[in-house]
Amino acid sequence: MKAKGWQAMVHWLLSPEAGQVLGMNRRNLGYVYPFNPKRFLPLADDKVLTKEALGRAGVPVPATLGTYRHFFELRRLGEDLAPHEEFVIKPARGRGGGGIIVVAGRAGASWTGISGRVLSIEELRKHITDIIFGVYSYELADAALIEQRVRQHPAMEELSPLGLADVRVILFRDNPMLAMVRVPTRKSEGRANLHRGGIGISIDPESGKTNQALHGRQEVRRHPDTGAVLSGRTLPYWDEILRVSRLAAEVFPLKYIGIDVAIAETGPMVLEINARPGLEIQNVTRRCLQALLGERGEAS
Repeated sequence: MKAKGWQAMVHWLLSPEAGQVLGMNRRNLGYVYPFNPKRFLPLADDKVLTKEALGRAGVPVPATLGTYRHFFELRRLGEDLAPHEEFVIKPARGRGGGGIIVVAGRAGASWTGISGRVLSIEELRKHITDIIFGVYSYELADAALIEQRVRQHPAMEELSPLGLADVRVILFRDNPMLAMVRVPTRKSEGRANLHRGGIGISIDPESGKTNQALHGRQEVRRHPDTGAVLSGRTLPYWDEILRVSRLAAEVFPLKYIGIDVAIAETGPMVLEINARPGLEIQNVTRRCLQALLGERGEAS
């Protein structure tokens, strides 16, 4: 199976279509800079601003439980968190999944993380202090966002029991171009990011059915930790995922973006917007963005 995976990848890389792969320089010069004006980037880079904009437009997002931009606000942290058994802490301007803590339950006066680690209120306050200092955002200062922990649809829980999977949709001028599922692994420590060890699974845009999957540079047919079959699954709410993605894209004056959508029990929820979406999706789907943009007469 391993040799076949490499053979499939090499075959695709040597194909004529692979010559239409969109590289980082061309992505930036041809699409990010012309279609994503710099003055609007904070709307996508700050998760608090993103959620406020999406919420006003009626786009489903996880409920916000609190935000912290100043140290003095942390004096009420214990009181704020006391009613909640599950929640997620994120840096507003974090990148690549850094600084995210998923709290999955209570342990007396403390909480337990998704890995089983016990987290005291002092540890959570220290973590949020680091977020405000900008430790995870490469900025001088940042804000901490605490939001609802999304419960996955049972079909997604079966596919991704080690963490919240999401659907990454690339859109240009509000039109979906490519899509993949990102599935956490033990290596990725529950995060869906591919560069941290998550699995990317191609999605057929017409049916919403999963196709080939890539883990690192290796094509895989089963989840490396759970053995779950990755291809041939029909995603729940596929048409709704595309509708919500278009609706979210229309909210922003940014016209080349990636949208991350979680599939909850109640339907899709937008997690975040990326104004500089990664290009690995082309390897996962074996489709080239440059060629797709060219088909639309948008080649740069």
